[in-house]
Amino acid sequence: MTTTFQKHQRRRGKALSVRQHVRQVSNRPRLSVHRSLAHISAQIIDDVRGHTLVAASSLEKEVRTAIKGMRKTDVAKKVGALVAERAKRAGLAKVAFDRGAYKYHGRVKALADAAREAGLDF
Repeated sequence: MTTTFQKHQRRRGKALSVRQHVRQVSNRPRLSVHRSLAHISAQIIDDVRGHTLVAASSLEKEVRTAIKGMRKTDVAKKVGALVAERAKRAGLAKVAFDRGAYKYHGRVKALADAAREAGLDF
């Protein structure tokens, strides 16, 4: 029987594995995604300096008012477009996508597709 702690350790290991692979194959900033049951967030991180360059989340006040009554995948699309818009304003065009331990499916895929449509290259 697996405990909650073991499940957490397995998930954390998968996320670290994906992050390590992204860092090895690319020297671009990393677009990292985090999703919970109710919210989704994305941030572009410069791993060399260890700084977050751009971030967007469904918890932000301006986004919360715009997403009332929307489905979670539509919210993810909105957050993806917002992070891409902020990245373009900051002068970032190319990033590496870090999905973490999440499958590239559903809300994670919707966020990535919206970011691509808004002009990010990954």
